This record gives sequence, C-alpha cells and structure tokens, in this order.
Amino acid sequence: MSLANRALWTIDRNLTGDLTLTKVAENCGVSRYHLAHAFGETTGMSVMEYVRGRRLSEAANNLAKGASNILDLALDYGYASHEAFSRAFRTQFGMTPEEVRKKATTEGLPVVTPVKAEEGARPAIAPVRSERLGEMKFVGLCEHVPFSQLQNIASQWQRFMPHYGEIENKAHPIPAGVSTNLDEEGNFDYICAVEVKRFGALPKGLMQITLPPQTYTVFRHDGHISEIGQTYHAIWNDWVPDGGRKIADAASIERHMETFDTRTGYGGVEIYIPMMA
Repeated sequence: MSLANRALWTIDRNLTGDLTLTKVAENCGVSRYHLAHAFGETTGMSVMEYVRGRRLSEAANNLAKGASNILDLALDYGYASHEAFSRAFRTQFGMTPEEVRKKATTEGLPVVTPVKAEEGARPAIAPVRSERLGEMKFVGLCEHVPFSQLQNIASQWQRFMPHYGEIENKAHPIPAGVSTNLDEEGNFDYICAVEVKRFGALPKGLMQITLPPQTYTVFRHDGHISEIGQTYHAIWNDWVPDGGRKIADAASIERHMETFDTRTGYGGVEIYIPMMA
C-alpha cells in the first residue's frame, strides 16, 4: 500500500480523533515533510485540507440525518466552539449547519468522500547519487503553494526570470527551485531562486534564504517538466518506503540540467531530496 493510501486510511479511521499533520505522519512512521509531499503529489490536496473536508462532510451527513446537538458535533470533529464550526461549515458548503439539518439531505453539497489513491504503475526510478552539500545561499521569488495549485509554479518562474540579471554574486548560473517552510496544513513555500556566493543588494520583491549543510539523495527527471509530479510520486511512495529510508524535514531543491530548454520544457531536472543521517 502506498504511503498516501496509508495516510488516507489513518485519517478516515480516526476522523473524531487527534488528527494533525504531525500525528498522521507519526502514525505512518514518516516525517511531516515526507508525508506532506507524498500526500499532496498523489491527491492534489494537503493533508489537513482533506482532514477538514472529510470531517465537515461527515458532520453534514449527521446533520442531514437529524443530529440535534450542533455543539457536540462540532467538538466530535475537532472544533472548539459552535461558532468556529459554523464558520468552517459555511465556508465549505455555503450553508449553515442549521440549514442542512432543516434540508435533511446533503444533495447538491460539495461533500468530500473517502479517497483511495491509484496504485497503478509509476515510472521506475533510481537515485543518481548521494551528495553532501554545505551551507547554500539563495535569492529568489517566494510564493506559498497549496498542493491543489502546483500548476501555478510555471507562471511563478515566468514572473521570476526578469529579475535574474539583477541578482548579484551568482554561485551557479542555472536557477533552482527550493521547496521549504512546510506549514501545519501540509502546504509549503516554493522559491524560484539563484544560488549566490554571498548576499548583495536585494532586488525588489525577492527574498534571501540560507540552507544549512544537508545530505541529499539526487534523482533525475528526464521527461517533460509538466510531468515532474510523477517522478516525485514515485520517490515518495515507492523508492523511500521500499528501502526503509527516512526523509529529513528540510528543504528540497530542483535544479535544471544544462540541457534544459525553457521553450520546450525538455532537457532534464535534478531533484535533491533531504535525507536523515
């Protein structure tokens, strides 16, 4: 069973229990970072987005069946008050809990039903090498990325590249993508960046980040850049679990190969996955 499906089972089995990103990761025996990326790349949702959607959907089903005490229902599904539950419920369904109870049906509501991720064939992958990298400095454009909006990264690169020439002290001419700052929802920051030898004048709208020394396992994605999610899916769900390996809760890096063509999206990308010692 893939890691994503193990997490899905854990969530649906424990909807009224303690469900945080950290707790689900612990139950699956992996790091928060590993779970968040495996789950997001596989389902197109963050872990906690799915948790919230499933809890509210089960609450809606109970209300449609006539559940009388809304506060008890709110507490059962992880909300501290009637008000907090009602706000989340209305955001999800466009109706109040009372309205759904009166309607006595969830028909027409965007309920989230249990998901099972496809276990079909994924690309066979093998690491290119293991590499220990020292401290690295990057300057780039940072945006917070929900897993449901990964397709927006392409346009983020388009917004970043006009700033490329303004970045001083380049240590590497080829830009890199840095994924970091995993939040409690299971989403992350993506930085379109250039590695620099030292920080200089910071172009408007860009940010600086320093990554500490880290050991990485390096993979290569040779297909079209739009298909890189398939390679990540195989890394998170196949390569890592098969060898009992542990992913560190640290930044990962994508670096285009020298052969990469920004006009066509072909040419290859190396993916640096942080590993626990």
